[in-house]
Amino acid sequence: MRLLLVEDHVPLADELTTGLGRQGYAVDWLADGRDALHQGASEPYDLIILDLGLPGKPGLEVLKEWRAGGLATPVLILTARGSWAERIDGLKAGADDYLTKPFHPEELALRIQALLRRAHGLANQPQLEAAGLQLDEARQCVTRNGEEVQLTAAEFRLLRYFMLHPGQLLSKSHLAEHLYDGETERDSNVIEVHVNHLRRKLGREVIETRRGQGYRFTGEGR
Repeated sequence: MRLLLVEDHVPLADELTTGLGRQGYAVDWLADGRDALHQGASEPYDLIILDLGLPGKPGLEVLKEWRAGGLATPVLILTARGSWAERIDGLKAGADDYLTKPFHPEELALRIQALLRRAHGLANQPQLEAAGLQLDEARQCVTRNGEEVQLTAAEFRLLRYFMLHPGQLLSKSHLAEHLYDGETERDSNVIEVHVNHLRRKLGREVIETRRGQGYRFTGEGR
């Protein structure tokens, strides 16, 4: 899943980028509200983490313009402003959740997971489940029929995206846009390699290939 982090405090941004990367997210970081306004509306992010106190353009104004332009990407406000009035302003502007600094990294991780599940109609699930698979995002492994299957970091990222989009036809280019950040070279052949690794671990029928179109996660397999 590809995230946009908009935070002007560099030490915190570095800490979050590193931590979210370990959790299997591709993270683009911006520190200016004007840059965020453009990039957030033009790149295919799965979730945006937005600070309010930004240079260039306040985060609340950025959020209002995103929503006025039809951007539906989930937005988690992350800010030192903790008053009820400011929280209400953020939610009225279109924020999906609100986390006040200082915060525990695990709480941020759980809120991100919950927002992503909610965005894909899976809000009632305590963990990500699809087609008989249960994904443990903290340990980055998957359970099938009571058997735990270990995953590499790349396999985990790919399987998580498939499980959030069960039954959908996903092209290699689409997957690359959501699995890599803006600085990483995107090689569709690498995705094919990881798909084959998942098939060997979970069964060949778990991911269907549509020639010339892409892949479809079915969850069928051994």
